[in-house]
Amino acid sequence: MKGKQLTFAAFLLASITLWGTGCGSSSLPVAGPPTVEVVEAVQKDVPITKDWVATLDGYVNAQVRAQVTGLLLKQNYINGSYVKRDAPLFEIDPRPFQAALDQANGNLAQAEADLQRAEAQLGKTELDVARYTPLAKQSAISQQELDDAVQSNLAAKAQVEQAKAAIESARAAVDAAKLNLSFTRIISPIDGVAAIATAQVGDFVGPQAAALTTVSTLDPILAIITPSEQEYLAVMNKGANDRIKEDALLRNLEWQLKLADGTIFPYKGRFYAIDRQVDVKTGAIQVKIQFRNPANVLRPGGFGTVSTVTRIQRGALLVPQRAVNELQGGYLVAVVGHDNKAGIRSVRMGPKVGTWWIVDEGLKPGERVVAEGMQQVQDGAPVSPKPFQESFPVAQTFGETKGN
Repeated sequence: MKGKQLTFAAFLLASITLWGTGCGSSSLPVAGPPTVEVVEAVQKDVPITKDWVATLDGYVNAQVRAQVTGLLLKQNYINGSYVKRDAPLFEIDPRPFQAALDQANGNLAQAEADLQRAEAQLGKTELDVARYTPLAKQSAISQQELDDAVQSNLAAKAQVEQAKAAIESARAAVDAAKLNLSFTRIISPIDGVAAIATAQVGDFVGPQAAALTTVSTLDPILAIITPSEQEYLAVMNKGANDRIKEDALLRNLEWQLKLADGTIFPYKGRFYAIDRQVDVKTGAIQVKIQFRNPANVLRPGGFGTVSTVTRIQRGALLVPQRAVNELQGGYLVAVVGHDNKAGIRSVRMGPKVGTWWIVDEGLKPGERVVAEGMQQVQDGAPVSPKPFQESFPVAQTFGETKGN
């Protein structure tokens, strides 16, 4: 639009000049060089920030499933509400399991009675053996009668051991029945926010069915990023040079989270965990960053951008981003010399830092570049420079200017 306005103005000026010449009037005064705003390229030690797309996930995500098969009678929590550990979530019809427990208790009582009978029988056979032994020595009874008494005693002992084993089995059945009965009351394993239930009252649920709900710990919450192997090695190699262990190096980084609506999350993150391997399909490694989330604003499945300072670029040459024009994949700046003549120069750009841009090649410290009015600049033509009024001065952003 600005170019069209300049073209129209030039056309109008030429028309007025021709009209004035045809009428015999004097020519209009020649306009002076265009006014542009310039700023010096400055050198700073600049923190280089790296951004990654992050997926949010609960610190703990506990899937709540039915451990016994039965009819779902009740849901005891409000969908999406905060629940405490051991709070009741669901109730399965307990009647079949209560009946099984009653039967198990009956079997245990029967086994205990059988043991009493076996022990009574054992007592009798032991008395028989004790009485028959001296009689057999005196030939008052036959050896056969003594042998029969001994065999009966051995059989009675085996019967007692069998009865004891039956009691242990019956007790185990009682414990299992009690456990199954307790499983009819489904509780929350952790403190957290419970999801909307996937099952409804009246559904037939069981261990093989889908999870009834999920309870997630949201404070803290995790942001999962997947830096490339090259990015990971760049950070780790710095630690290797400084002889810093991997976990200590990552924990020293300060992490910031930008939410999906563009706002900056008020709490800083800290390193939580890094995966043991690089994904062979994507060439990335999973890293988890932990953030405080006291109001439970962040929820699992959300997206954001996690950033951290990965290195400090010493003596970086900075110009405002608005001073750089992109043309067919390359970058151009307008440089104003000491004679106030502008020159269009090709440059190679590095990372962007805030409203500034690092120049890797093509400029020297102190050279003046046009930050406002570049549309009016022609290569080799004079300009009228004045200081650029930047919104965020470079000194305020990065500290004092550092010379060569």
